[in-house]
Amino acid sequence: MQFFSIIIPLYNRPQEIAELLESLTKQNYRRFEVIVVEDGSELDARDIVESYRDRLDVQYLFIPNGGQGFARNKGFSLAMGSYFIVFDSDCIIPPQYLQEVDDFLIRQPLDAFGGPDAAHASFSDWQKAINYAMTSPLTTGGIRGNKKHLGVFHPRSFNMGISREVWERTGGFRWANKSEDMEFSMRMRAEGFQVGLIPNAYVYHKRRSTWRQFFKQTYSFGEGRIRLYRVFPSELKWVHALPAMFLLACAGWLLTLFMAGLSRQLHLSSTSLWTCLAVLGSALLMFALMVLFSHALVRTKRLRVALLAVPAALCQLIAYGAGFLQALCFATEERN
Repeated sequence: MQFFSIIIPLYNRPQEIAELLESLTKQNYRRFEVIVVEDGSELDARDIVESYRDRLDVQYLFIPNGGQGFARNKGFSLAMGSYFIVFDSDCIIPPQYLQEVDDFLIRQPLDAFGGPDAAHASFSDWQKAINYAMTSPLTTGGIRGNKKHLGVFHPRSFNMGISREVWERTGGFRWANKSEDMEFSMRMRAEGFQVGLIPNAYVYHKRRSTWRQFFKQTYSFGEGRIRLYRVFPSELKWVHALPAMFLLACAGWLLTLFMAGLSRQLHLSSTSLWTCLAVLGSALLMFALMVLFSHALVRTKRLRVALLAVPAALCQLIAYGAGFLQALCFATEERN
């Protein structure tokens, strides 16, 4: 039986940590400690964390703001466990989580691992729509780590575990934020550690609660992919460019609409060509949206969630694509 150290970085989210800690009090497996590292928050959660001392082996630490990657490293340096598990503060942990991890590691030892994320029944329809967008094979969910992921599995920091040996040999996270978990995961594999997915070790992940937050987060994911490419060139695959291609295709479609209207007003001979291209683009986009909606409806079994999943997926694809293209252009300018 393993002893686990659960590390939770926290930044201005006191409203989330209570729900996460409450879920940890219900774990079937009891050999664990919890370390909450407050990363220079203006809204600290000290009192909330301290209120759980009678139900959890928990400690609270406040450090100057340095980014979530370095906050996790601080937690690692204090941890007593043989394995360190990282959760984001907006997660809820199912009661069987630690037991699933321990059982799996007994059958198949790993140096590092990750698990999927899911939507809890209590989540709002918007949160469930975001969860669909972040896990669907029709969006960037198809290039993220999950049970049926594309490519090599890389643990993500909302649900990541590493052995003490990994921490001692690698020194943990090298980046403060923006794909810091992917850089760490890729480096672990490059250094020969055994990294794998534990399919039943899932967490309920609330993710971002507003359109603006969601757009900003997924934009940073696109930027991060190019940042990773500069360190691990072989890790950039054609599939990572699909959101950027979608964004460019949408821009091209809007151009055809504009040109069709302009040429019609000016009675140009090219009117029919632009009109055909605009109609074709509209038909392709409508088909893609219908496929997306149908898939979301089948998976979520909720009409309203499926309807919200369409703009959520579009927001994600466009934001990721924009971040990817912006970072790619910047990287190209630097090389020149």
